Amino acid sequence: MSTQPMALLLGGTGRTGRRVLRQLLNRGISVRTIVRSQKMLLPEVEGNPNLTVIEASLLALPDDELQRHLRGCNAVISCLGHNINLRGIFGPPRDLLTQATVRITRILEADRPIEPVKFILMTSVSVNRPGGLDTRRGSLERAFLWVLRGVLPPARDNQRAADFLLQKIGSANAFVQWVVVRPDTLLEGEVSEYTIHEGIINGLFTSGSTNMANIAHFMCELVMNATLWADWRGKLPVIVNALRSES
Repeated sequence: MSTQPMALLLGGTGRTGRRVLRQLLNRGISVRTIVRSQKMLLPEVEGNPNLTVIEASLLALPDDELQRHLRGCNAVISCLGHNINLRGIFGPPRDLLTQATVRITRILEADRPIEPVKFILMTSVSVNRPGGLDTRRGSLERAFLWVLRGVLPPARDNQRAADFLLQKIGSANAFVQWVVVRPDTLLEGEVSEYTIHEGIINGLFTSGSTNMANIAHFMCELVMNATLWADWRGKLPVIVNALRSES
């Protein structure tokens, strides 16, 4: 694998994606990002020699073109999400994350890279690990989430994208390795202390919080830090802001 990382970033104009893009470039990582509108990029990243912008709809790109953009990338980071409005929640595509995850991973498998490519998917704490492994979530919360996924397409989409990686890609794939990042309630703010947990630590009705800058920092660390990647590969880590002790 090349010593100089290159990442393909999806959702680089979103609230978290912008922070990921900025942090990747600040670390000297070469980035290709697929965006619907280049005008939505942060002005500070425009003209960066390490940035290649592909202005296109991800789901509309032909497979051979998407394959060309993926070649040479050591990592793919997906910060895709649904806009929080009626059209974004109930309009098409209702399975944006799932479609993108399936397309990216299947193309990588077909391309058969020499070293596995890291696929980092941002979802939310509404996503459950299989087999009741998130033991902190009681029967009432599980029932509420079951209803939520039936009513709200984004909640269902997040779970299905994670399930695809768990069930179809698995932990021993020769061409794709993955981590599903599960932040809690998203907040503004700079990078601060945060903690990473294998399972849910807060109840659904007593949620924690996660700075979007901290999510970006963790995902960038996954790209750069081989030890951290080995610790979390094939898992669904929960990231939350560290609790500040009162003085």
